[in-house]
Amino acid sequence: MNIGIVCYPTFGGSGVIATELGKYLAQKGHQAHFITYDQPVRLNTVQPNTFYHEVSMHDYPLFHYQPYELALSSKMVQTIRKWKLDVLHVHYAIPHAYAAHMAKQILAVEGIHIPVITTLHGTDITLVGKNPIYRDAVNFSINSSDIVTSVSESLKSDTNALFNIKKEIEVIPNFIDRTLYEEPKECLRKQFAPNGERILTHISNFRPVKRLNDIIRVFAQLREESHVRLIMVGDGPEKERARMLAQELGVVEHVIFTGKVLDIDRILRCTDVFLLPSEKESFGLAALEAMACGVPVISSNTGGLPEVNIHGETGFTANVGDVDAMVKFIKQLFSDAALEETLRVGAKRRSLLYDITNIAPMYEGVYSRVVRHSPVR
Repeated sequence: MNIGIVCYPTFGGSGVIATELGKYLAQKGHQAHFITYDQPVRLNTVQPNTFYHEVSMHDYPLFHYQPYELALSSKMVQTIRKWKLDVLHVHYAIPHAYAAHMAKQILAVEGIHIPVITTLHGTDITLVGKNPIYRDAVNFSINSSDIVTSVSESLKSDTNALFNIKKEIEVIPNFIDRTLYEEPKECLRKQFAPNGERILTHISNFRPVKRLNDIIRVFAQLREESHVRLIMVGDGPEKERARMLAQELGVVEHVIFTGKVLDIDRILRCTDVFLLPSEKESFGLAALEAMACGVPVISSNTGGLPEVNIHGETGFTANVGDVDAMVKFIKQLFSDAALEETLRVGAKRRSLLYDITNIAPMYEGVYSRVVRHSPVR
């Protein structure tokens, strides 16, 4: 099949999942056509069967803000026409599903029917989508899609609660490629913890919803009794606030801000505990990536996180903002070698359930089903 993939080309979970899915499909012999404003960070277009189609925009004095949705719809139409795409898979309801509906209407006039699959990832529903400014557009975009999927049962429930959805939402979870975490690589523990400190790690886009201040407070409490280092991977609007709090609490010299990192597994391999105390998390891909490296996860119990991080099996979960509970769990883990090993084994074992070879065929099945029931061009 010729598959169009529309996503954000960034380090965020939705972009990572869309890109890795496309690469997997290309290896299986499908054509994966990425339609977005920049080349996805994990995409190597030298790979056979992968194509990148840039959505370009031009400045015009009339527009205070450039109309990206219009440019995206036009690029979808052009790509579908030229490459005879069989299906369009868009990640995020807005603006991607909204733009896809417009492209579908344009092509219908020409007698071309392109089925649209929309995958909901979280922010498009729980943050942006529920804003009254966008709610009608999000509701319309979801209901106009031929098939809708979500990355967790929690997100499916949230979507049905927030919107008037008239079709069944299919849950297809996020995934990892376990082979990426099995390749032998140099251990960086001595670089990050030269004095044998324990290593805590957090990876995100540093938005307010990630609650970086909770991470700093957890770390500061641990530093009172333990030799630990904190690695903060990523970038975003909360970075400086987190740094300032670390300075205020006297632990900043023990915190490492790495910025954005592509091969995060090299850091996760030397991590003792992964922290994800988010206010809301539709799935928690970073937690799954940590688990694939055999790292116990300490997370909040919100959204889809309890579906991934099983309390007492792969790590521990706590209520949002309960810093003391998270500190208690980490201390318990550090003081009990048998428990730590049990959680490491449990984390690794559970991550295998989410291997791409188990999840990607679900999407292939959706593609085949929607194309089979589509009108012949």
